[in-house]
Amino acid sequence: MSLQLISRRVLIMLLLFVGSARLSLAQEEQIVARGQSHYQRYCSGCHGKPGNGKGVLAEYLKITPTDLTQLSKKNGGQFPFWRVYRIVDGRDEVRGHGTRAMPIWGDEIRIDETKALPQFQEDLVAGRLWQMLLYLQSIQEK
Repeated sequence: MSLQLISRRVLIMLLLFVGSARLSLAQEEQIVARGQSHYQRYCSGCHGKPGNGKGVLAEYLKITPTDLTQLSKKNGGQFPFWRVYRIVDGRDEVRGHGTRAMPIWGDEIRIDETKALPQFQEDLVAGRLWQMLLYLQSIQEK
């Protein structure tokens, strides 16, 4: 069995464990804070610091950035976690993002992953995206 397959299985098991275990409030806050940090660095220029779609670069774009605080409201009260994940990781296209790698930050978020062992690089990026989406979930307006 390859090391990459083993690392993916370990990641899946870890996610299942974390999903079933109760995290402490401090742990949850730390994960959301990391996600907020990633969001502020890579997304706020277009989507705005509060996620309202009014970032400092928004006026220069042909397509108005999405108000990310309204995602749950537009989805029947449920945060569309996996849909947003596929958009951010480039699997689902969004006209305003250009290429599938979200060129504003797609390559940038992957720079530090080169410090990880090759078999863990994809997992590192997935973890960052996961944290960012948990942050986005936390800023949804009711």
